Formats: sequence, C-alpha cells, structure tokens
Amino acid sequence: MKFHEMNEREIVDVLKTDCKTGLSEKEVKNRQKQHGLNVLEEGEKPSALLIFFSQFKDFMVLVLLGATLISGLLGEVIDAIAIIAIVVINAFLGFFQERKAEKSLEALKELSAPQVQALRNGKWEKILSKEVVPGDILKFSSGDRIGADVRLIESKSLEIEESALTGESVPVQKFTEALRVPNPGIGDMENMAFMGTLVTRGNGMGIVVATGMKTAMGQIADLLQNAESMETPLQRRLEQLGKILITVALLLTVLVVGVGVLQGHDLYTMFLAGVSLAVAAIPEGLPAIVTVALSLGVQRMIKQKAIVRKLPAVETLGCASVICSDKTGTMTQNKMTVTHAWTGGSTWTLDGGGYSPEGSFYSRGEKVNPNSIKPLQQLLTFGMLCNHAEVLEKNGDYVVDGDPTEGALLVAAMKAGLTREGLLNQFQIVNEFPFDSQRKMMSIIIKDKNGRQFVVTKGAPDVLLGLSTSVLWNDRQQAMTKERKQEVQQAVEGLAADALRTIAIGFKPLSSATVILSEHEAEKDLTFIGLQGMIDPPRPEVKTAVKECRDAGIKTVMITGDHVITAKAIASQLGILTPGSKVIEGKTLSGMSVEELEDVVEDVSVFARVSPEHKLKIVKALQNRGHVVAMTGDGVNDAPAIKAADIGVAMGITGTDVAKEASSLVLLDDNFATIKSAIKEGRNIYENIRKFIRYLLASNVGEILVMLFAMLLALPLPLVPIQILWVNLVTDGLPAMALGLDQPEGDVMKRAPRHPKEGVFARGLGWKVVSRGFLIGLATLIAFMTIYYRGDDLAYAQTIAFATLVLAQLIHVFDCRSEKSIFSRNPFENKYLVWAVISSLVLVMGVIYYPPLQPIFHTVAIVPKDWMLVVGMAALPTFLLAGSFLASKTKKNMI
Repeated sequence: MKFHEMNEREIVDVLKTDCKTGLSEKEVKNRQKQHGLNVLEEGEKPSALLIFFSQFKDFMVLVLLGATLISGLLGEVIDAIAIIAIVVINAFLGFFQERKAEKSLEALKELSAPQVQALRNGKWEKILSKEVVPGDILKFSSGDRIGADVRLIESKSLEIEESALTGESVPVQKFTEALRVPNPGIGDMENMAFMGTLVTRGNGMGIVVATGMKTAMGQIADLLQNAESMETPLQRRLEQLGKILITVALLLTVLVVGVGVLQGHDLYTMFLAGVSLAVAAIPEGLPAIVTVALSLGVQRMIKQKAIVRKLPAVETLGCASVICSDKTGTMTQNKMTVTHAWTGGSTWTLDGGGYSPEGSFYSRGEKVNPNSIKPLQQLLTFGMLCNHAEVLEKNGDYVVDGDPTEGALLVAAMKAGLTREGLLNQFQIVNEFPFDSQRKMMSIIIKDKNGRQFVVTKGAPDVLLGLSTSVLWNDRQQAMTKERKQEVQQAVEGLAADALRTIAIGFKPLSSATVILSEHEAEKDLTFIGLQGMIDPPRPEVKTAVKECRDAGIKTVMITGDHVITAKAIASQLGILTPGSKVIEGKTLSGMSVEELEDVVEDVSVFARVSPEHKLKIVKALQNRGHVVAMTGDGVNDAPAIKAADIGVAMGITGTDVAKEASSLVLLDDNFATIKSAIKEGRNIYENIRKFIRYLLASNVGEILVMLFAMLLALPLPLVPIQILWVNLVTDGLPAMALGLDQPEGDVMKRAPRHPKEGVFARGLGWKVVSRGFLIGLATLIAFMTIYYRGDDLAYAQTIAFATLVLAQLIHVFDCRSEKSIFSRNPFENKYLVWAVISSLVLVMGVIYYPPLQPIFHTVAIVPKDWMLVVGMAALPTFLLAGSFLASKTKKNMI
C-alpha cells in the first residue's frame, strides 16, 4: 500500500488502530501471529552437527586418526578404539566450548537489542523493537533509531539520517502531509521514517506500516548478513603465536621420533607416539579457548551491569589510564529535585525530595502560596509547558519518564498545584524548537485563549542572559542593565556554590500575525523570568570507586555542562578535584587547539560548561599524551567522542541509540562505579587468559621434553601414545577452563594499567613457561628412571611417569593462579578449579586402578609406597621455584 499518499485518518482506518490509545495487548499478540516478529532474517548459521565435525578438521588430528586406523588393521584394535574415543571426547569438549561462546555472543546481542516507545492500552511503554507490529503508535526523539517503517503523524523539527538506505549522510527534514508525487524514492518520502534510520534532531510520532522483512531495510537485508567479526587483537596475536608454537612443537616431535628411531625403537611405534605428542602438545585451540574465556568474563560483566558490545574492549579495559565521565546521572543519582526558585531578586525554597509532587514553598522560613506570586507562578508554568517529561506512579513510587531535569521542573510545578492538562486547556503549543546541545536551549511557541502568542525558552542561564534584553523585577518588566545582569549572575553563582544545577526560563510576547520559522528568530530579545536550582546528589559508591581507580593508576576526569562552581563542589565531594588539579571551562576550551590542550590536560580534573563537541578534543589531547581513554556519553553529539575513545561507554538508561551503537561498553545502570567494576573485570579476564596460556604451554613443554630427554638418553618410551592423549584430555580440559573462571587477585586494582603493546609473555611469563615446563619434564623423567633402573617392568615405570606428569600439571595449575607463587593465594578460592582437579585425579586413578581400563592404557596398579615418589617428584617443579621466590622475598624484607 502507498501509505505516503494517505492522510492520518485513512491510515488509521486501514490499519485499524487508534492514535490516542494505541493497540491492546490482545490485538498485539494477534498481529504478531499474523506478521511475525519485527526482525530481519539472518544468514544461515552452521548446524550443531557441522560445528561438531569441524572439530576434526585439524591436520594433526586427521593424521592421528589415519595412524589409529592402520593400528587397528595391524591388530592393535583396543589401542585404536581407545585413541579414537579420546579424540571424540576432545571433539565434544571443543564443540561445547564453541557453542558456549556462540550463545554468550547471542546473549550480548539480545541484551543490547534496540528499544522503542510504543503506545499500548493508552500508556507509553518501552518495548523491544522486535515486538513492534503494524498499527503500533511509536514516538521518537533525537538520538533514537527508528524501529520499523513508520508513517509520520507528528513532526517537531524532525530530521532523520537515512544513509543506511539511501547512502545520503545529510539528514532529511520530515513533515506529516500526504505526498502525491508519483513513485517517489525512499529519499523523497518526507512523511515516512524507515527502520534502521537515525533521528538526529527534533521529535515525532508515527504509525507503524511495515515490520521485519516487509520494511525497506528488509528488502536489502542481505547487506546485513556480513556480521562484524568479533575477533580481538589478543586472539589474532595468539593465532600467530599458535602457528609459531605448532612449528616448534612439530620440529621437537620430529626430533623425538628421529632420535627414537636412531636409538632402535620401532618406526611405527615412534610415529604413533610422535603424532600423539604433536596432537597433545600443539596449542591449536588457543584462540578458541580465549574466546570462551572472554565470553565467560563478559557474562560476569553483565551481572555487574555492564554490556560489552565490542569484544576487543575487554582487552582494552585493562589498559585504561583515564576515565572521562559525565557528571549527571553517572556520578550523581540522576534524581533531580528543584530546591530553590529565584526571580526578580527574591528566592524561594521547596521541600520534598525525589519526584513526589508533595511539597511546599517557603520564603525566609515562612510558607507561601506560589500562585499568589505572579513571577514565581509564571516561572513554574512555563517550566511545565516547555517540557516533554512525564511523572508516573509505579508501585507507590514516583518515577520520571523522560529527562530528569525536565522531570524536576515538572514536579516543582506540580507542588504548586499546576497540571499539564490544566495548562493545555489555557495554552495551545503552536510550534517547538527542540533542545540542542549547541544552543543549550529549548523553545516553544504557545497561544492563549485570547489568541496572544508567546515564545517560551528554557536553557543554560549564561546563554539566556546573553539573549535577554529585559528582566522581570518586582513583578515588572525592566531593561536588562549591566547591574541587573550582575545580580542574575550572582544568583546563579550562589545556587551553584550549593552544588545546585540551574535552569533559566525566559519568554517573549509575539503579535498574533507573527510567524517564526527558526529558533534564531524565536530565541532573541527575551525577557528573563528567573531560575530554578536543583540538586542531584552524588552516588554514595562513586567516591570509593574514584579512589580505587586512583590506586589502580587510573585518573578520573569529570565532564559536565554545569556551572563551574557546581562542578567544583561535586568534584571536591567525590575526591576528583585534588590539590593542584585544574578546572577548565568550555569557553576556554573552545579557544584552545588540541596541541595547546595537550600541554595542560594532564593537570585538568574537571571540564565545566562544555558541549559534547568539546569531548572529542579532550579525547584526542589525552590520547596524544599516550593515555588509553574511556569516555562516557549519552547523546547524539557524544557519538564522535565515544567512537574516538579507546573505550567508548554509553548510558543504558538515558543513552540514545546513536551513542550506544558508537560505544564498546553500555552501562545498564548509568553508574560510574560500574565502569570501575568493568575495568577490574577486564584486567581479570586478561590475567586469566595469561594464566591459561602459562599453564597450557608449560604442560605441553613438559610433555615434549620428557619424551625428548628419554630419547637422548637412549631410554625406552616413558609414555605410550594413548597415555599422552589421556594426559592432554584430563589436564588441558577441565582444569585449564576453570582458570578462566578464577577470581581476581587482591591487588589487581593496585597495579598500574597494562601497556596496550605489552606482549603476552611480558612480566616474566615466558621464563615461567620454559622453567616450569623443563622441571615438569625433568621430574617425570627422574620418576620414570628411578623405577625403571630399580628393575621393575617397563609398564610399571611408564605408569609412574604417567601419574607423575598428570599430578605435576595438576599441582602446577594452582601455581598459575598468581604472578607471585602458589603460597600467595588460597587454593580453595576457585571452587571450579578444585572440582576440576578432583575430577581429573579420579579419571587418572580410574585408568591406573580399574582393571578393564589397564590393558587399554597400558597401566598397572601403583603400590602405596611408590606414591611418595610420584607426589614428591610432581610437587618438585612448583614448590622448588615457589621456595626460591619466598627466599628472595624474605631476603628483600630483611634488607
């Protein structure tokens, strides 16, 4: 249907909807059954079976399977079946890891899914855009993403950027009149808003006419199938590292096989042992396991109210050295309450907190009726009219739907007994010029019952002062003289000194014939009415979070549009403004180049009276000084700075869709303390990945070296192929994954930020891998030689080596939990690791003592007295180096 050609009544009739009440829940369900969910069809995903079989595509696994087939044909049927069983179990582990990572990423997409405001059963509700149906009434404002194809029925300075559909980046101004143009293109449909496009200015309302694949976006949905890769820089580095390690492991394996053959061992046996060793030793799964570790960490972040939209941000969080944070709502509670009103030289105070409309007005301690004071009544009336917020009662509590500042103005007027319905019976809103972060104002044009028109403007006091030519003083309009301007400024500074945010309100009468087409015409020659001062108390947890960040080497910078005195007061309360730190105002910032800002930015803790455009300059200056910057934001104009920052942080409650899409992290609670928690978790995820790499590679080095040393010493094989594979299964599986769930060390937020170019093997990790691996291999070989030269049979000596190797790795996994030593952490803290180690021990004991498994794994029961040798040699690699660490630490303390 050509909805762009219809008028509002025709569309309502065709779609059987109501612009005043919207659709009922019953009707929504019926339409969802008829039209389906409002989603675009995704490209075909690989089936579970395909993911499972992909676990066998590794070249060395295929070689091993080929070798076991030959083994079976040569009569070694039990060996062949056992090896295949182990490979299949390994494949299942890989399959479950991959599926878990995939589901985690799907959960992230679901959590960050766009929402829309829809009119249902006469009430505006926030719903997921996928639940929208044709006939729904939607409203949207600057920063929102349109959730479906919509025929506009209301447009207030509405502009929409449609580059996703048309390629044209210049926003299109929208109107509501029916179009009679034959076959217009999408870019010409000025009365339509399309799914996926972005509101850049103004606000509007419309009726949903198409959803899902029937939208204009749905017709080009194939362009969206190439989803952005979620691979992180760390994964790419590890993939390259994996290739190097594969080459080294293969060379060492070939060396083991070659030396073994030269020493007289059977070629087939050595080939099978070599392939088994290569399969066990090659860390080809490193990038996949890192994905699992990242996804598990991301799940923990979600529980702490932080959604990671871009996986690389997890790594970058550990490098953050500066957090640039908005004040309002992020460091404060975002529960604005007007406590003071000022007009014409007089100040009134208001009691009552939060958004409850209960409260009274006082002058010098005496209760007053605000409606008997004309300038005060006018201040409150215009504050309520020039406003989009709504106060709702939910479960006995009052909440604001909309901007908290506008909510505070609304509640102040309600305390005076005013209602929006009552005012709209007296005044008609003729036109609106929405709030703009550059103008720092919002204006409406109203008409009273006598036909008189007025411009009403609310915004930043300093801006309104500059546009006002007169002021209400003692209930009379007077010229805005220099003296009067100074008195207004003193009132602003007085309120700001009490940490109050101030909003100014002005007006201008118009002749009935005047038609104003732009905000520039409207917002000049105003009469300054007065100020409303509101408090937004700091969040109690932020002060502690700021201190923890400072201890972690992370500087916190407050960015606010508030008056410099208000900003200083709040920053001092939170411990951000320290002795010697500076405050820079927006007007100063405007006159500075990025290079000039670089010279002073290290000393600045507060930026006040800034616009969102200034944020980008701040980010660049800090980055040029070598900092890794986290930047918060919620508006459309914040998006460039959020995108330019190393970690862009958007607000989940107040943030616009534009800000969220530019961000790499979304705060579900808009709380600064959540950024600190996310950085802590980001550091821990990276450290857990290092732990995993340390454990995996040291174990692999130990496995290769025990075989290599034995061959060089002309000894029999310390381990048979199936034992090598079993060691790999029981030690590289559950314990290694449990390290990814490890809790952060106590001093994780007392260390300096990690340098972004720091290598995986930095801070001595490479030495730990080589030294522990060498000692694990040596200890295993000594245990083997002790039993072998004692005269016991080869199978018994191999069982001792098998048990020693497994136990050495399971002890070593606890050592990997700390950068210091095994003694620096409680081994029972990580219950997942404890249970994983117990499970691995049970599996090892099973193949050693369970008779049906002994012939399969070539093991025999170990007598109790020999367990002393096994445990002693297995503990040696970890406790030898831990003992040397403690000795050096004691020596330092003595010095």
